[in-house]
Amino acid sequence: MSKSKSQAPEPFSDAALLEHLRRLPHARGSYKQLVKELRLTGENRDQLEAALDRLCDKGALVELRSGHFIAVGHNPEYVAGRVTIHRDGFGFLIPDKAIANVQGDVFLPPGECAKLMHGDRALVHITRVANQGRAEGEIVRVLKRAHITVVGEFRIKRKGNFVIPSDERVQQWIEIPEGMELPLVTSSPDRVGAQPRQVNSVEDLNGMIVNAEVLEFPEGGDNGVGRIIEILGFAGDFGVDVEIMIRKHHLPHEFPSAVIEQARAIPHTIDPHELGRRRDFRSYDIVTIDGETARDFDDAVWVEHLPNGNYALQVHIADVCHYVKAGSPIDLEAAIRGTSVYFPDRAVPMLPIELSTDICSLRPQEDRLVLSALLEIDPHGDVVSQEFMRGVICSAERMTYTNVHRVLEGDPAMRERYQPLVARFELMRELALILNRKRVKRGSIDFDMPETQIELDTAGQMTGVKRAERNIAHRIIEEFMLAANEAVAGHLETAGIPSLYRIHERPEARRVLEFEEIASHFGFTLGIGAIPVKRFPIVQRGRDGRKIRKDFTMAREQEFDISSRNYQRLIAKIAGKPEERILSYLMLRSLKQARYSSVNEGHFALAAPSYTHFTSPIRRYPDLIVHRILAHQFDSPGELLPQHTLKEIGEDTSFTERRAAEAERELLEWKKVKFMEDRIGEEFDALIISTTKFGFFVELYDLFVEGLVPIDSLPGEHYSYHENTRQIIAEHSRKTYAIGDKVRVVLDRADQVERKLNFAIVDNTPKARRKRKGH
Repeated sequence: MSKSKSQAPEPFSDAALLEHLRRLPHARGSYKQLVKELRLTGENRDQLEAALDRLCDKGALVELRSGHFIAVGHNPEYVAGRVTIHRDGFGFLIPDKAIANVQGDVFLPPGECAKLMHGDRALVHITRVANQGRAEGEIVRVLKRAHITVVGEFRIKRKGNFVIPSDERVQQWIEIPEGMELPLVTSSPDRVGAQPRQVNSVEDLNGMIVNAEVLEFPEGGDNGVGRIIEILGFAGDFGVDVEIMIRKHHLPHEFPSAVIEQARAIPHTIDPHELGRRRDFRSYDIVTIDGETARDFDDAVWVEHLPNGNYALQVHIADVCHYVKAGSPIDLEAAIRGTSVYFPDRAVPMLPIELSTDICSLRPQEDRLVLSALLEIDPHGDVVSQEFMRGVICSAERMTYTNVHRVLEGDPAMRERYQPLVARFELMRELALILNRKRVKRGSIDFDMPETQIELDTAGQMTGVKRAERNIAHRIIEEFMLAANEAVAGHLETAGIPSLYRIHERPEARRVLEFEEIASHFGFTLGIGAIPVKRFPIVQRGRDGRKIRKDFTMAREQEFDISSRNYQRLIAKIAGKPEERILSYLMLRSLKQARYSSVNEGHFALAAPSYTHFTSPIRRYPDLIVHRILAHQFDSPGELLPQHTLKEIGEDTSFTERRAAEAERELLEWKKVKFMEDRIGEEFDALIISTTKFGFFVELYDLFVEGLVPIDSLPGEHYSYHENTRQIIAEHSRKTYAIGDKVRVVLDRADQVERKLNFAIVDNTPKARRKRKGH
């Protein structure tokens, strides 16, 4: 039957249009050309125009001139990405996708950076690519603003009132017109019970930290214009540091009323019909094992020795997807947040507390709904059978890592208190060690990097820092969660069901080459042989005007071969040696960040062909998505979410994960600077962790605090940075400072505004280095 002319046309697919343009020569095409090639008439042409507009707004297309388009990312002239701006005014575009023949990010001169703000997404035209692959560009268009609001200090100046951003990378001040200095509605930030400051006039605001809504974005070097929407207090007030971090990183922290109403309406009792369709595990002595301060209990475990010599491992995870339906107000807010954010003295949860610490949390002696992974594991650590189902449990105990460790170490009081569970914990340890040996055997990397634990007083001020304890109980839960995550990923992939994976790509050849150059100074290597490189000649001028010819080296990715075993073997070699701390730190920096993806590319560090996140749906949105996909198979097997939707979820949640990590890290660094203010003039043992042309960075051995030793503060004579060896060397004595050197430093300055520490050298620990024979 022929299609009726009155029938509505088929919806026009943005993805199909973009793919068609990408296949055209030079990824270019005109509107008329597309109409002809796609055979569009009538309303289909209107849809084409709308689709082209949407793709241009997203930065997927550029309209070079009226009606002529080019696909970004498939033409080397244009690239989209996120802009990061340095405090000195210049910046870089971090491309969404790698650019052919370009090494690293695209440089943006100060004049271009003045057109936008740090963090904005932008479309850039590549104006120049140097021989060594370094690219320079110009801003074509801002695609998405990163800062709808700006947090900073309110200042009264002669020319008006301004907000000076707390983020030094946001260079433009926000001007506040007369009449917009005081919020329309006075709200009290959640500062764990602290009382808000009373503000009666604009003069009272001077020097206070405020949050401003941006009404006009800065362009061409001009300041932006905004209005004050929140008054947080003075920077030193209790809890204001957390409030600044929340707003600086744009962490959603207030639940909309619809979310709160929905959460409060969820019944606390479980429907008998729901219990009837689930596997009942309430008779099992299942336990949760978490930290002392944890309140959201995602996971519970149980282990048994089977008659055939194998182990039965049960991993029960809170069934969040039963309560949080796709598209509901709670779900939409959770998708925006992406993850819970944990600060030293408070958390910003992904889900309302009615769910995160109550209805979904696997609290002891209370019936809770779960998704369960039942694994049968042989004595070699191989999973011989697996089963997934909806379940109901009643946790026997809320255990802590400390108490389980004390039980397993033979503490009489603890063993008596938990006597019915002692044999179960011993069996858990036995299985965890088997699983760990299996992972190590296949090449899984396990860095023993010290994690810091901040100690705070009742006012939220840091009183000390120590190495966080890690014991066998941590290992038990880690191994069981890894096993469950891997089992779920493998199950969904084998079934051919589109899912979300936790991937960790192999490291870039450039990063590995940098690590190998440093490691060779200590006599160590990853053992991968010579990395194929491409050399470019560069001519630079020295201080005296003479031309200096250097070779720029670029590693060839395609000819580069490395596996996790290379890292694993080096970790074993340096264990217990003086170089262990610095080389472990540098190895970690050479690896890529893990991320979420709809395409499974394996997990390099875990040496796992397939991996996902399934075990923390209360605090991670990707886990909630994986729960939905898995639970969907119990009722109506088949595809739940299309590939393009999963791709977007993967990108969004990878971003929210990075955003949360940056906020958590920055607040810790700020608290460390505050803590060190009272220790100016004190001496410390430190380790040089990186060198630059302006000095070297050190980490204090006992406090895990980092700071800079400026090159112009080094005593005695003039020092210069040698880029080829990454060393700082004195001109006459040849005294050398290099990565991995132990030095004695004195705290010289603690800058609260920039949240940075400056140290100076105390003694002459680094010695002049003699050239080795044969070098």
